[in-house]
Parts: sequence; structure tokens; C-alpha cells
Amino acid sequence: METKTLRAHFDGNQILLDEPYELEPNTELLVTVLPKPSGEEREDWARLSLESLARAYGADEPEYSLDLIKEANPEYEGR
Repeated sequence: METKTLRAHFDGNQILLDEPYELEPNTELLVTVLPKPSGEEREDWARLSLESLARAYGADEPEYSLDLIKEANPEYEGR
């Protein structure tokens, strides 16, 4: 079996996978405990994300009209 990373959380009693995943009995697992990010750290990540988006999409970014869409996404719920 190839290595797979699965998100999970501890509910106070047991470790629960965040999404269903079929595991065979006696599958070996590694568990990494992640520290809770501080409020300041979360703000730093949010700021970095916004700065990166600002660099990727500048003020001179062209607007694209709906008539340029070649194939509509049937799952898009429109705004």
C-alpha cells in the first residue's frame, strides 16, 4: 500500500478520521500531533495569503465576461 496522509482529530476519547477511508485490520499508522496555531500565527498566515493573492491578481487584471466560457460547470450555483 502506498503512503497516504489522512486528516483526523481527537474528540477527547478517540482519534477519528475526518473523511471515510477503508483501512484493513492491523494497518500500521503514524500519528502526528499538530500544535494549535496561536491567534497571531493565524493572522500571519491570513496576511501572507492575502499578499500572495494580491501579487497573483493585480489591479490591472482583465475582467472576463460570461460569453468567454466555453463549457459551463453544471455544479456552479451562480451568484
